[in-house]
Amino acid sequence: MDKLMTAELKRFNYLTNEIDAAYHEAARKLHLSDSALIILYTICNYGDSCLLSDIHRLSGISRQTINSSLRRLEADGIVYLKVFEGKKKKVYLTAKGQELAENTAVRLIEIENSIFASWTEDEKMLYLELTQRYLLSFQESIKKLNFIQKNPSDERNYPK
Repeated sequence: MDKLMTAELKRFNYLTNEIDAAYHEAARKLHLSDSALIILYTICNYGDSCLLSDIHRLSGISRQTINSSLRRLEADGIVYLKVFEGKKKKVYLTAKGQELAENTAVRLIEIENSIFASWTEDEKMLYLELTQRYLLSFQESIKKLNFIQKNPSDERNYPK
């Protein structure tokens, strides 16, 4: 197993995990849960509201966690939900929510924008192009990923 990961993959995983940890630290310093920050961030990404399905899709967090966080934010008067086009739901910021978003998610977005602004156009394009290429290749590989059952008698169907 020691030779399984290349040095580049180890470094990539380390950097990805450290970025995740930095966002967690930002949420902690802003006195928000990770999921609450992601909800506010996603809404800000779309303006002052967004579809609930966009939050689920973009967050990578379980529906249960997002829904629990939304209920807390709703109880605190930060967001409200309305039915939108049939069964879809849209999440809106209240006035209190807009103020909270300005003091949390918007500040984080400003930090991110300043980092990108400090890079040359070539650096930005290279980073974005390589990240997109990695994402598309990874998504394509995941589509082809199949579960391999090595022990048919195992009822749990876990690989052995």
